[in-house]
Formats: sequence, structure tokens, C-alpha cells
Amino acid sequence: MSVQGLNHYNLRASRQTLDTLRDFYVEVVGLKAGHRPPFGSYGYWLYAGQQAVLHLSEASVGEVRPPNVTNTFDHVAFSCVDYAGTVDRLEQFNVRYSVDDVPLTSQRQIFFVDPAGNGIELNFILDGR
Repeated sequence: MSVQGLNHYNLRASRQTLDTLRDFYVEVVGLKAGHRPPFGSYGYWLYAGQQAVLHLSEASVGEVRPPNVTNTFDHVAFSCVDYAGTVDRLEQFNVRYSVDDVPLTSQRQIFFVDPAGNGIELNFILDGR
């Protein structure tokens, strides 16, 4: 086996939570809702460019998927452009965030959580490298 990269990650929740997450990742994070194969279950695929990076899948009847649970998952990170526009968007939607600079790399990171409590990191190269 030779892993070549991250294909996608999946969040699983109730239909109502999925709709909230879809709206958040589209309106706030900037992913795009796109084609999803005709599975027998409800859900969404959200894209960064041509890659479906986030799958949102409905939990089965009776399956409990509580939001805001602390476990080993900390965050997912996206490579981004337009730092100023991103900050404006987060502030427009009243999303609390923190910013950190990575030493020696000209990289700035924005950290926040989605409505289900999952961590998100957005990475920006500030000097064009």
C-alpha cells in the first residue's frame, strides 16, 4: 500500500445537522456542493475545486451521532488563498476564530469549529511562495 494523499473526510449526522453543516461549509468555508452518486442514503459531497473533499452522510435510524463530543479527532486543514477575504467572511458570519503564524514558513493559520464542534484549520502562504 502506498498512500498518495487525502481523498476526503466524512461527517455523519442527522439530516437536520447535515443541512446545517452543508450551509456552513459552503457559505463560511467556501466549499461548493456538487455531484454525489445516487447512494441509497441521504447526503452531500462538498468540493474544493474538482475534488470532493467532504462527504456528509445521514446517520442511520437509531444511530446516535452527538455533536460537540471530545475524542481524538482535532481538526481538518485546507490550503487556502485570500486571507483578508476569508477573515471578512468569518466575521460576517460571526464565527469565532484564532490566528497563528508558523515559524519560518510565511504560513498563517486560522482555526475555528463548525456547528457540530469539528475543528477546521485554514492555511495561507502570505508571501506568495
